[in-house]
Amino acid sequence: DTNLGQILSEYLIMKGYQSFLFRDGEEGLAAFKTQPFDCCLLDVMMPKMDGYTLAKEIRKINSQVPFLFLTAKSMKEDKLNGFKLGAEDYITKPFSMEELLMRLNVIFRRGNRAEIDKVDVFTLGKIKFDNKNQVLTYKDNTTKLTSKEAALLNLLCQNLDSTLDRRAALKIIWGDDSYFNARSMDVYIAKLRKHLKLEPSIKIITIHGQGFRLVQD
Repeated sequence: DTNLGQILSEYLIMKGYQSFLFRDGEEGLAAFKTQPFDCCLLDVMMPKMDGYTLAKEIRKINSQVPFLFLTAKSMKEDKLNGFKLGAEDYITKPFSMEELLMRLNVIFRRGNRAEIDKVDVFTLGKIKFDNKNQVLTYKDNTTKLTSKEAALLNLLCQNLDSTLDRRAALKIIWGDDSYFNARSMDVYIAKLRKHLKLEPSIKIITIHGQGFRLVQD
């Protein structure tokens, strides 16, 4: 999808990434052989060489570079095929640009790739958030977070002072953005606000129609 590719490339550039668009699988493979890339977005249905074949060829050259499949296919077998090839993630069309950006940020932070450093401990005023061990520490008090509390706070910290897209966070943590999962997220946001109230300079603000923003005064 040339039009979608152009839109995605321009969006990523606008968000601060260096992005290169290639019109088919063969063109993409030729470019990969000549220059390093930090992540590859592969459309499954491409002319000359499909995304799965391109992924196999990329893995022969570089066994570490992460790649993410973009596809209109939603069959379980197709997704399993992608993950067997080593895909970090798999996103089905249609999707929001914000969701894609969030998934890319998670991929980069998960693997300490590109120029984004992996952070295990976030400092939020006088509160320390140990993401790896899922613990909040305030002076001599420690609070053990649930897995979803920690995952949600981690995304908020990664996007400090920026809006965390609600739909993207739901799909990353809960797997889909259904009504019931959205209500569940609201409950976890309330719990995080309660945990963080010991530090007045830290707030989670609701951005209506968009998501949430972790801010530090």
